[in-house]
Amino acid sequence: MTWTVNSCYVTLAILLLWRVEEIAEACSCSPVHPQQAFCSADVVIRAKVVGQHEVDVGNNIYGNPIKQIKYDVKQIKMFKGPSQAIDAIYTASSSSVCGVTLETNGKEYLIIGRLETDGKMHVTMCHFSKPWDALSDTQKKSLTNRYEMGCDCKITHCNVIPCMISSPAECLWMDWVIEGTVDGNQAKHFACIKRSDDSCAWYRGAAPPKKDFLDIEDP
Repeated sequence: MTWTVNSCYVTLAILLLWRVEEIAEACSCSPVHPQQAFCSADVVIRAKVVGQHEVDVGNNIYGNPIKQIKYDVKQIKMFKGPSQAIDAIYTASSSSVCGVTLETNGKEYLIIGRLETDGKMHVTMCHFSKPWDALSDTQKKSLTNRYEMGCDCKITHCNVIPCMISSPAECLWMDWVIEGTVDGNQAKHFACIKRSDDSCAWYRGAAPPKKDFLDIEDP
């Protein structure tokens, strides 16, 4: 009887450890507005994904090979990044460790990521990668100038009311509490821009912002 009870405890302990490992390995990302993703990234490109390969990138502490997915891409436009074109991006082999899954049939994406010291572009689920045709017109136009104009501003994500900004140089991002999604109206149609008095405000519109504006403007 004692052996049976002890066996049950051992089994429960093993199951608990497995569950802890699953939780530890799960990918968790804080929501980011597209402008935040742009401003914090090393590389922002529009590209077609044309191929996919699994590659070894070294070994872990147990000597087992670490796999990554290499996506071959044809760069259409670089909005931010190095002088040379990007022809491949790398990501983890599993979504549990924040790997990104992209279609390899020539579909166009906006891909945002970081540049490694060896010159390779790496992307995760915590970056902002989205099919190009799923972007709003404002998001597409903001990549060339408007997002960069607000990189000195801080976008504060509100996930529960009450929430507030702590300085005039912040914009309060309310999509989650208003629409229940981080891909809402402010994400699709607004950018947080610094004004002439160094305060920041949401700007909406397809036309470039005026040099001095006081509040939200429609196109």
